[in-house]
Amino acid sequence: MAETTRRIHLGLFLHGAGHHVAGWRYPGAEYGGENLPHLLRLVASAERAKFDMVFLADGLTTDADTHPSMVSRLEPLSALSAFAMSTSRIGLAATASTTYGEPFHTARVFATLDHLSQGRAAWNAVTTSYARSAANFGTAHPPHSERYAIAEEFIDVVKGLWDSWDDGAFPKDQASGVYADSSKLHVLDHKGKYFSVKGPLNSSRTPQGHPIIIQSGSSDPGQALAARTGEVVFTAQQTLESAQEFYRSLKGRLAAFGRRPESLAIMPGFLPVIGGTEQEARDKLATLDAWTDRSKAVPVLSDRLGHDISGYDLDGPLPDLPVSQQLQSRAKLLTEVARRDNLTLGQLAQLVATGRGHHVMCGAPEQIADRMEAWFRGYGADGFNVMPPYFPGGLDDFVTGVVPILQKRGLYRTDYDGPTLRDHFGFPRPPNQHRVAASRRESARA
Repeated sequence: MAETTRRIHLGLFLHGAGHHVAGWRYPGAEYGGENLPHLLRLVASAERAKFDMVFLADGLTTDADTHPSMVSRLEPLSALSAFAMSTSRIGLAATASTTYGEPFHTARVFATLDHLSQGRAAWNAVTTSYARSAANFGTAHPPHSERYAIAEEFIDVVKGLWDSWDDGAFPKDQASGVYADSSKLHVLDHKGKYFSVKGPLNSSRTPQGHPIIIQSGSSDPGQALAARTGEVVFTAQQTLESAQEFYRSLKGRLAAFGRRPESLAIMPGFLPVIGGTEQEARDKLATLDAWTDRSKAVPVLSDRLGHDISGYDLDGPLPDLPVSQQLQSRAKLLTEVARRDNLTLGQLAQLVATGRGHHVMCGAPEQIADRMEAWFRGYGADGFNVMPPYFPGGLDDFVTGVVPILQKRGLYRTDYDGPTLRDHFGFPRPPNQHRVAASRRESARA
């Protein structure tokens, strides 16, 4: 893709109580993962700023020490359905697990969201990392490698179900009495190692053909899955150098699957703390950090490392820990940061309480825009998943301060190019895979 055609993509990573673990305590902050009027106001603000999409993360467990934004929250597909009714252009993305889910159900709910939103749905397909999730489903938690094998088959089945019907399969012709054209129906009849799904899906082909598929794994299996099936990738990177390395690695895998670099957008998480000056922004972050309850920060760090570190000395260094079967790439990132910057365990917990391992920057709007431009032009990112530390002020500061600068520099849109999320990313609408396969068979026989 020519440099002149590249534009920064922006997603709003919507955490109802803010991304900083103490963000809900900031003066003037609103909060609540179940506070629908609050969430709708934030989505409307992001749409006015022409964000590509809003993203709702999800998890399958909770306890009293869970991050305030996640301890209680709306089920994301239900929430996005409400968002679809109050917006017209912004994309609507949510997490749904491939480890604890069913392909038919997942295909159906995201197809429904794509219909309701007229082509703005995206599925963040995740291999649930946390072993404790298994207790809610009466099963054993699969090991890391098997979770990715399950995900491969799961995603293939979902995509096959999305293609159950050709475009135009429902003529609804009153004169002839033909409502559905049986010649345009495809029965998947999948029988695999992990799933057996007959099909077809009881949903017509959606406005986007397929809702956009998002991946968020950065390990080697995660990158392999993203290179084959992902269209947007969320990642956590601490430095431009590490972001560039990840960008080259993942984009370099695409050719093996017949894909071009521009067919996949990489969007690191980015937590901007914005002030009138850099010092003002740093003071704001220091205030938030001072309100951090260590008893809340330590469990968040334990989650990210995949090991309970509550029994270790927080004033000592990060201990040598074995490889976790949970968030391997995030644990690796945090370990590298701790060793590089000589952080105590308590300091690492504070870093995670702020942004959970994502890139944090304090500065005036121009400085924030400069950092984003450097990562974008340096091919460390195609865009950013913006993570305000608190709401609504953290988002307002970004929308009113940073977005106009990016627009003035020609780096970011001033209006949407089309009605669908695929239009926002410049991704083509995929053909029906069953029809493509049938055409190939006919050509081979000719």
